[in-house]
Amino acid sequence: MQRRLAALWLLAVLLLAGHNAWLWLGQRASPDTDILALLPSSRNDAVLQQAFSHMVDTSQQKVVVLVGDADWERATRAADAYLAALRPQAALVAPMAGSAQLQEQWLNVFGNSRTLLLTEAQRAQLAQASPQQWSQQALAGMYGAFGGPKLGAWQDDPFGLFAGWIQERARETPVRPRDGRLFVERDGKSYVLLLLELKASAFSLQAQEQVVPLLANARQAALAQAQAAEVVTGGVVLHAAAAGEQASGEMATIGTGSLIGILLLMWLSFRSLKPILYIAASIAVGCLGALSVSMLLFGHVHLLTLVFGASLIGIAQDYGIYFLCARLGTAESVSSPQLFRQLLPGLALMLLAAVIGYLGLAATPFPGLQQMAVFSALGLVFAWLTVACWFPQLVGPKSLRATRAADALSRSIERWPDFLGGHAWHLMLPAAVGVIGLCLAGLVKLQASDDIRALQKTPQALLDDQIRIGKLLDMAAPVQFYLVRGESADAVLQQEEQLAQRLQPLVDAHLISGVQAVSNWVPSQAMQQRNLALLQQSLLDARDGQPAALAQVAEAIGESSQWVAGMRARLLERARPMTPDAFLASAAGEATRHLWLGKVDGGYASIVALRGLSDYRRLGELAEVAAKVPGVQWVDKVGEISSVLKYYRQYMGWALLAAYAAIFALLSLRYRRRAWRALAPPLLATGLTLGLFGWLGLPLQLFHVLAALLVLGLGVDYGIFLLEPARRERRYAWLTVCLSAVSALLSFGLLALSGSPPLHAFGLTMLCGMLLVWLLAPCFTFPNRQHRAHEGNEHDDHVH
Repeated sequence: MQRRLAALWLLAVLLLAGHNAWLWLGQRASPDTDILALLPSSRNDAVLQQAFSHMVDTSQQKVVVLVGDADWERATRAADAYLAALRPQAALVAPMAGSAQLQEQWLNVFGNSRTLLLTEAQRAQLAQASPQQWSQQALAGMYGAFGGPKLGAWQDDPFGLFAGWIQERARETPVRPRDGRLFVERDGKSYVLLLLELKASAFSLQAQEQVVPLLANARQAALAQAQAAEVVTGGVVLHAAAAGEQASGEMATIGTGSLIGILLLMWLSFRSLKPILYIAASIAVGCLGALSVSMLLFGHVHLLTLVFGASLIGIAQDYGIYFLCARLGTAESVSSPQLFRQLLPGLALMLLAAVIGYLGLAATPFPGLQQMAVFSALGLVFAWLTVACWFPQLVGPKSLRATRAADALSRSIERWPDFLGGHAWHLMLPAAVGVIGLCLAGLVKLQASDDIRALQKTPQALLDDQIRIGKLLDMAAPVQFYLVRGESADAVLQQEEQLAQRLQPLVDAHLISGVQAVSNWVPSQAMQQRNLALLQQSLLDARDGQPAALAQVAEAIGESSQWVAGMRARLLERARPMTPDAFLASAAGEATRHLWLGKVDGGYASIVALRGLSDYRRLGELAEVAAKVPGVQWVDKVGEISSVLKYYRQYMGWALLAAYAAIFALLSLRYRRRAWRALAPPLLATGLTLGLFGWLGLPLQLFHVLAALLVLGLGVDYGIFLLEPARRERRYAWLTVCLSAVSALLSFGLLALSGSPPLHAFGLTMLCGMLLVWLLAPCFTFPNRQHRAHEGNEHDDHVH
């Protein structure tokens, strides 16, 4: 039966190897680098999640480049050189359609509705100014004196209302057309704005490897034309590439360093290649199986999952080490299959305890953490099955010999202090009380921090460029906005208009510089009709006994009443109602398209974005405005995710306590009154680690709690190693603990060096926790000689 299982497992491993080859050779397993994929979706609000995705998806395929110089001509030459360097790779990245013909687009889109478009200031002026004042303004526009900007013929906009409306719309951005280009001016420099569009996904590793060097070459080409020029670049692809490069480097460092350390450890312990190959085989099968099944379950694997999975090497080898060390301490008369049957209860408990720890990760709403947990748990299962199926056949009674180093390490437990008895008990008690007191004081000092911004680390150069672009272009942040919902599209526009009025005091107070909304361009139907009625009353009809403003203009230029009737008809012809769909389908609506969600579950929805938010400490004032307008919801994605982190930090804290209770019940079935000894080391280690963080001023985060779950799942293994059968030499059980602990420390020690704050926090907790578990485990589970005989008999009676 054992041989048939080994053969069947060999067939399964060959299938896994073939599936992995198919995935990698066909580039189907290209890791995902989208950091947002690791974050939780909005709980129970599909429209809110759609709104956030809509805002993010709009920007992720764009690259914004600003080429600036004190001299406009030099700036344009540098920008032309930049574009020329990109031209051969137009299939990869290309300039977006420019807006140099924006005036013509506006005229085409709004030409038939221009009479319906008024600014707030124009509405106030129409209500207050006399017909004579308006006629003078029209005459000034006709003769060019102080007439303001003109768009089209004077007859189409005699009072300059449409031109004024367009001018206010243009204030939503500092970008202006100049010489057929888009430009912005600031701090004595003129910047040419280049908008680029990626043809491949910004999160594709292959695209990142091509785009980033291409943009760097284009930058050098621009600087070659104007050495004093400033080239500022921003885009999701640059941040994704930086994160991907860091994660790839860490994956290689952690995985390679852990593997080399484990192999060196095995060589020093057994001085043979066979144990090394056996351990490497179990690890390799674990990784192959984890990747294959994860791809089948999720359809993709995130790059950080592979980084986290690289630390799996330090855990998956525990089962093989356990069997090899047990083989060393067992008589040659006992065959390896017989030995495996003796070890099976302990091995099963080890796997189950570790999987319980990883299931704690899978219980979070974070897709990335769920994937990491499933990947790791699968890797352990496949490694465990490899040990169970192959090791009893490969490792014979005479195939292993312990080295001097291994023998010395296994005997070191004889000198370990005993917390449960012995002559030094009265000396160790005060020290233990002192350490526990310091631990409790540290726990009191421990502060929690759930700010999502503390979990990201962007290269400073990229961050500086992004801030510079935001200031130059007065861009709206995609993570703070208002979500507006209504029963119809027009109801949404009306609510946007109410919201804009409520926000005006905050604009006047310079908390924000303005808002971006579809209603800025397409007023609600009610507003359009009010505008038309106001215009007719103030300009086309007689008022307060005075001739209409249009009639006064005709009299001043010597025109007849027929001219007045013709002008009136001309203006009213350009009063066709506008709709959001028509505007957004036009070229002029492209820049606003991302703000309109359209028809959603339960009605319609849109986004109102904020420009120039100056003080993030006053976000509460913006949230208060939303409560005053029906159907409007304030969205602060940073605050929302931070609150989710807090909720699940607390939730996982209770889950940690539940896991201790579940594992205690599980161990009690086998070890009865001795079960607490296996749990005491990870419990104390977790408390000491968190107390240390309190003294060091490190804030408690969700990832520290998640690591504490794994400290429990892995640390309890050491108790199982030392509490298992008294028939076996316990010093070889201690050798198992040492080899396993050093391997885990190698893996998680390297993970603590990660530049990713979540992985660093996770790794640092595991590093401190597992080191303490290693030191504490024999103090509770390896009693002195006075206790060994009694407990050995108790255990033997229980086994029999």
